[in-house]
Amino acid sequence: MPVPSVRPPVRALVAAALLVTALTAGCTDGGREGRAATTAGRTAPGDTSDSSPFWVDPDSAAATQAAAWQKQGRTSDAAVIRRISAHPQGMWVPGDYPRPAIAAAASQAKKADKTMVLVAYNIPHRDCGQHSAGGAHSADFYYQWIDAFATGIGDAKALVVLEPDALGHIVDGCTPAEYQEERYQLISGAVDRLKKQPNTKVYLDAGNPAWIPDASKLVEPLRRAGIDKADGFSLNVSNFQTDEASTAYGKLLSQALGGAHFVVDTSRNGAGPYGNGQADAWCNPPGRRLGTAPTTRTGDPLVDAFLWVKRPGESDGTCRGGPPAGKWWADYALGLARGARG
Repeated sequence: MPVPSVRPPVRALVAAALLVTALTAGCTDGGREGRAATTAGRTAPGDTSDSSPFWVDPDSAAATQAAAWQKQGRTSDAAVIRRISAHPQGMWVPGDYPRPAIAAAASQAKKADKTMVLVAYNIPHRDCGQHSAGGAHSADFYYQWIDAFATGIGDAKALVVLEPDALGHIVDGCTPAEYQEERYQLISGAVDRLKKQPNTKVYLDAGNPAWIPDASKLVEPLRRAGIDKADGFSLNVSNFQTDEASTAYGKLLSQALGGAHFVVDTSRNGAGPYGNGQADAWCNPPGRRLGTAPTTRTGDPLVDAFLWVKRPGESDGTCRGGPPAGKWWADYALGLARGARG
């Protein structure tokens, strides 16, 4: 989608950002109960009849857990976990050789005439040494990796969320200055490569409104990373900000980018953010629940989809008793799914 070059004044962005900050900071859990279930055109997370255009992985950790518990006679718990496994989730491709796993998923998705949701998360110096540290060991290897990633997609339909947190860590200063230009080039090059696939859409990650409250700070990084060549940007990946706060923030950022579209991760935002003000409120917070089920029926022409980019039930890291980042945590998954409104 071509993006016009019209930009509003930065001071207008800052003023509007105050409204978004109020939305994020002023919400309480009780005020959001039932929101997903009562919003027109959306699917409640507890509804296991998936009607979205996205592919559901039959071998996901949630599906495997549900089958195991069913076999063990834990039928009630199995039914609860199916509130997760019945819905499409992002495929975070691990390891140095992404092509086989993506190609296998692409084959299944094509047979079902569905769109895969994929996450490319391998930028060098990833996550600033935190719970998900790692990434490609060099720029050259990253280009090879993203080429294999794209080749695996082939002509299947895919929606790719590109490098969660990578630009946000430039804005917040976590990524050292000597790596920033390389990062822009790598992400822009990844957009170019992925867009060679005929049925692939690409969304550059733009963090969440609680992390970078001033949306104007993301405009230039997104432009330098190739937003004008992509299909849009993504918000709230692996976070807990509400649909309302994320959408308001996204529309503000979209205005600054000339009308760019965006997608929102709603996987675990059914109760909103953890409200005790702790610095690690993003890491396995208690009392959360599933959010709006994946759909393209968002009710807003700028919001292309609500997605479960984060796979509900996979840990954020070794905090609050959780296993390493990305590992399945059955007890936490149960908590998320039990709170879902059906």
